[in-house]
Amino acid sequence: MTPAAIEGFFATLKAANPQPVTELEYGSVFELLAAVLLSAQATDVSVNKATRKLFAVANTPQKMLALGLDGLEAYIKTIGLYHSKARHLLQTCQILIEQHGGQVPRSREALQALPGVGRKTANVILNVAFGEPTVAVDTHIFRLGNRTGLAPGKTPLEVEQSLLKSVPPAYLVDAHHWLILHGRYVCLARQPKCWQCGVRCYCDHPDKTPAPA
Repeated sequence: MTPAAIEGFFATLKAANPQPVTELEYGSVFELLAAVLLSAQATDVSVNKATRKLFAVANTPQKMLALGLDGLEAYIKTIGLYHSKARHLLQTCQILIEQHGGQVPRSREALQALPGVGRKTANVILNVAFGEPTVAVDTHIFRLGNRTGLAPGKTPLEVEQSLLKSVPPAYLVDAHHWLILHGRYVCLARQPKCWQCGVRCYCDHPDKTPAPA
């Protein structure tokens, strides 16, 4: 995708959604961290359904730890991989209290040192909570980067690095949200809705899906 096409691509996405936000529900940086940790290989809808009840009783690391493993699992058992996620979340709460005064750290290194927090989760926190121009490459963004020609790469890290180089600075802070939402609702994995796509004229994908008969 050419620089001019990339500019048009993001200008169009911005015009359609000037202030994109995550679909995860949260009221603090800690709640965001917990929600993102729980969202791995799960839908935002399923996470929100569980965390509405969880955060009502445990919205700080101290309160989360007080629930204990069984107590926490009772709230998140509808989420996939909830056993390991509950352990990671409680371990993370312990570290936040012992090493960070109960606050979520703002550095990538400190975030990735937390159990269950990888580069993608750290990027989400840095971007959504702290407004840093990072891009968390999930399956949607990885697919879009390659399919559209926006940021080809064989690994999520390659796609991330390509996006950081190619996305104009004016769009970088919000690029993560625009791409996820576009992948979630338009540029689907199996049958992209190319006939509904507002940025199809900029996309390099050669086999655009025709409208259903």
